[in-house]
Amino acid sequence: MRTAYRVESVRAAEAELMSRLPEGALMHRAAAGLAAACVSLLGRGRVYGARVVLLVGSGDNGGDALYAGARLARRGAGVTAVLLGSRAHEGGLGALRAAGGRVAEDPFEPLAAADLVLDGITGIGGRGGLRPDAVPVARAARGSDAVVVAVDLPSGVDADTGRVAGEALRADATVTFGAYKPGLLIDPAREYAGALRLVDIGLADFLPSVPDLEALQHEDVARLLPVPGVESDKYRRGVVGVVAGSARYPGAAVLAVAGALRGGAGAVRYVGPAGDAVIARFPETLVHAGPPEKAGRVQAWVVGPGLGDGPGVADVLASDVPVLVDADGLRDLPVSVVRGRTAPTLLTPHAGEAAALLGVPREAVEAGRLDAVRELAARFDATVLLKGSTTLVTGPDTAVRVNPTGTSWLATAGSGDVLSGLAGSLLAAGLPALDAGSAAAYLHGLAARRASGGAPITAAQVATALPDAWRDVTS
Repeated sequence: MRTAYRVESVRAAEAELMSRLPEGALMHRAAAGLAAACVSLLGRGRVYGARVVLLVGSGDNGGDALYAGARLARRGAGVTAVLLGSRAHEGGLGALRAAGGRVAEDPFEPLAAADLVLDGITGIGGRGGLRPDAVPVARAARGSDAVVVAVDLPSGVDADTGRVAGEALRADATVTFGAYKPGLLIDPAREYAGALRLVDIGLADFLPSVPDLEALQHEDVARLLPVPGVESDKYRRGVVGVVAGSARYPGAAVLAVAGALRGGAGAVRYVGPAGDAVIARFPETLVHAGPPEKAGRVQAWVVGPGLGDGPGVADVLASDVPVLVDADGLRDLPVSVVRGRTAPTLLTPHAGEAAALLGVPREAVEAGRLDAVRELAARFDATVLLKGSTTLVTGPDTAVRVNPTGTSWLATAGSGDVLSGLAGSLLAAGLPALDAGSAAAYLHGLAARRASGGAPITAAQVATALPDAWRDVTS
């Protein structure tokens, strides 16, 4: 599992570690890892004679860049520093000059011929975009043919939230120290980070036991997924009820059921007006015209996909089993009713639906996804899965989980219906809401990658690819 920590936690861990080390040792550890990453990116045979430009601000990231530049200069690289802050790290600047590096008079001349640019303009404590004087230099760096490597995180992005409030320098790779920062894993900042490399500088023992952000990996998801025992039957494995679809949107019901059938529960009950369409595609489904409380026993409900103004949301919310609410079910969702439930509730909005629930513009949610998902979880006292380019899942008192799988081709009609059915099935199989949402998002993204292969896909193809994604994770 990848874990990420806020700046406050990283700073505290660094201070504790530095109190136990000789002065400057921590910066030298970071610089050594940064230089090694640069060697790898250049290719070991290309370091000698390579043209490296350091964009150096006043903070510690500038010092890291200067010491790393000195190491590269000692290996034969031609290293030039462009000083952009009010001061430069004295020790790092001295080390660079002693190794044969130089300071540029004109920042644009070395950038035009650079092979690699180290972005050490701002550090993890930076807020807002780049300062005006740094913007033309950053644009020149990005417009060159050089590989741009961010030191700890790209300059101009917010380490804690992933916001990009102004101009930022987009990197091809980011070398971060000690721990991932939330902004490196969350859009829009994630798109500026490029390939991520974590350098271990010894912080692990001094960071909080509970991270601010988690990103599951195959082995984490494999531990969560239900496995039937020798005495399992369809009812012991769980039954998920799906209240979805309408005369106008029968396909939503079909897609939600498709996801549910592939989610680990033993049976799927469909309730709604699209029963004929569901049975035609999935004859194993248990179909009932409604209302939900008359359909039979379930271990979890999914309500909302393609529902339109149809009934069912209030009945489902009044039940004593876990409930997933998506799409039309989120419209005018009563906060007091959700907060009053004794069983878990999982809300799965996209940015527009989240904005409506919070009463803010959609742009505010897209720019501050981490704040939005936390606010929704706190407001509704529920687990929230915020869909999007980076899907986030959290509860009112849990770390935020960011989903690392997926593809931009997943932005297609009906894909959210498949995700809802899949997550609801995992709820019915007994997973807690946080785990059900996280595992479902992971499998859903993985299935989309498999189905796409870089080409357009449909939601039905994503559903079809789910068993292969499941096998990938558990094999």
